[in-house]
Amino acid sequence: MNQSYKYRFSWFDWFCLWYPPGWLILFNRHWQHYYTDPDGWRGLEYLLFLIPGGFYLAFLMRWLRLGCRSPRNDLAEFNPKYQEAFREEVLNPIVKYYFRAKLQRIENLPSTGPIIVAMNHAGMCFPWDFICLGYLLGEARGWRVQPLAGVSLFEHPWVVWWLPSQWSRVLGAVRANRNDFETAIAQGKTLLYAPEGLRGPLKGWSQRYQLQKFDISFMELSDRYQVPILPVLCIGNESLHPWTVNIKKLQKIFKLPFLPISPLIIVLIIFPSMGVWAMRTQLNYFIQPLETIKPVQKRKAIYEQAQQLRKKLQMQIKNLRFNFRNGSLSRKQYE
Repeated sequence: MNQSYKYRFSWFDWFCLWYPPGWLILFNRHWQHYYTDPDGWRGLEYLLFLIPGGFYLAFLMRWLRLGCRSPRNDLAEFNPKYQEAFREEVLNPIVKYYFRAKLQRIENLPSTGPIIVAMNHAGMCFPWDFICLGYLLGEARGWRVQPLAGVSLFEHPWVVWWLPSQWSRVLGAVRANRNDFETAIAQGKTLLYAPEGLRGPLKGWSQRYQLQKFDISFMELSDRYQVPILPVLCIGNESLHPWTVNIKKLQKIFKLPFLPISPLIIVLIIFPSMGVWAMRTQLNYFIQPLETIKPVQKRKAIYEQAQQLRKKLQMQIKNLRFNFRNGSLSRKQYE
């Protein structure tokens, strides 16, 4: 990081925060305040993001400026100072006033880590449910929370062009593969994990409240390193990108983790910079009691424990929705 003073919002930044195609501008401008980025987006290119179809012209201008090549994808490491700066200067208004995210049942939140925070993942969009939870946990306990993220958030060509080089890694994301996951656990890090994997967002709108089959890696590592699991249920993330279905054939053609088709798709085609945006909703995180794993030797027994936890959390989701419909859980608490 090469700046000794904080990033301060200008009128243009506030406009970008209000205008959905501008979110990508805000993320890149903030990065360029702290890091030298000769391959990054520039002034006129930013302005083109804001007009219908302008992103494509901006992309062409940048591609020509870089000598008809992709941006450099340099190696980088997690930078806690930049994570803190991004949290305070960019995420704060988004989390608190756009998504209105809140922790519920905070009495279940342990005072110290490390832990594996296991959360239901939905929305079929940029992972705002993870980002907001990481922010809130850091605010509540001062933790440096690092999410496990799909490989596409690190190296997919669309992400390489959209966001700064290694942006996800610098902000603390850990690649969602077994080796990186285990290394992070062994180092005593507090991690955010989606037990459903990509099956979570892939389930789409029709099954938005149905937890999919849990992977077992988090339970195996929890047992091996004696790290407790903190289940968290997010209510509201299903509305980050509503009414979606996944088109598997197109998904494979474009080599994407998912390709959501919804009424918003026309807007996203006209304004591709909105790929990091999501619909305004209210994210409530219901913290569950810590789970400890029974030591077992056989993989089948661990799998059964994982599915038992899934069924337990599915019942909690059902109860939350039932209580809300019947008035025993107030709208203010639920939303």
